[in-house]
Amino acid sequence: VILKTEASEHWQLIKAGCEQYEKDNPGVKVDVKGPPSETSYDEQTNMIDTDINGGGYDAYIIAPLQSDSVAAQIAATDKPVIALDTNINSDKVVSFVGTGNEKAAKMGAEKAVEEAKAAGWDKVECIEIAGVQGDATNTARMTGYKEGIEEAGGTFLEKETQYADAVADKAVNSMEAIMQTHPEGVAIICANNDDMAMAAARAAKGNKAYEKTIFLGFDGSTSACQAVLDGSLTLTCAQQPYDMGYKACETAVKAAKGESVDNVDTGTEIIEKDNAQARIDKMNEYLAKIK
Repeated sequence: VILKTEASEHWQLIKAGCEQYEKDNPGVKVDVKGPPSETSYDEQTNMIDTDINGGGYDAYIIAPLQSDSVAAQIAATDKPVIALDTNINSDKVVSFVGTGNEKAAKMGAEKAVEEAKAAGWDKVECIEIAGVQGDATNTARMTGYKEGIEEAGGTFLEKETQYADAVADKAVNSMEAIMQTHPEGVAIICANNDDMAMAAARAAKGNKAYEKTIFLGFDGSTSACQAVLDGSLTLTCAQQPYDMGYKACETAVKAAKGESVDNVDTGTEIIEKDNAQARIDKMNEYLAKIK
């Protein structure tokens, strides 16, 4: 299993799921590794080359940092490949295991419109603070946000999207720009990840026009769940990274045995105050299992 990195909660939870599968299946050996960061492109490339060419594995699970490059790397393998978290356009990939990003974002957006109406917004408009322009995951989430907002009766201000490269510091700048353009306030601010959503909420704190703004994140990290409990973040679309790891291994073993496999959507949970603590407890329990 080659992850995008091991240096974040999301990937640690995926690792925990992989390791639990190994514990539950004594006949299976699972090796989990990843580069130092999600910009360590060369390191991941080297890991993939070494393991693909080494021939010591019956199946591979890869979360690609650069999907096109990985597609070229796996082109000659005769072993099944599972794409994890981000898909790979290759006929060597027998299954994609991860979050249905568009569907998840749509669910979150619909809930955000409901919350905005309950907070007293007559004009429900939404602006997204997005990740990297052109990134497939970012595009899928934006599509879902737009569909959810508009189908629930709101207006998605697509032309006012702020691209912040998935970084909290840039999200602060984006939020400041939004507040300058909309001094009257905006009903919903949705973001491509939790870090940006929390940064935007901090930037808007103290601005009376944004006191009732709904801030929607994506990932369901423990810090975001705590922010929901504290009231600084309204909602987050929670991925299920532990399940991603477990089900990716389960799928890889089936494929290695020659069984037919399908794509696996590991599901989404919308986190609000009522279920935030339960999510935190569950994530901490999973993290405690890591070797």
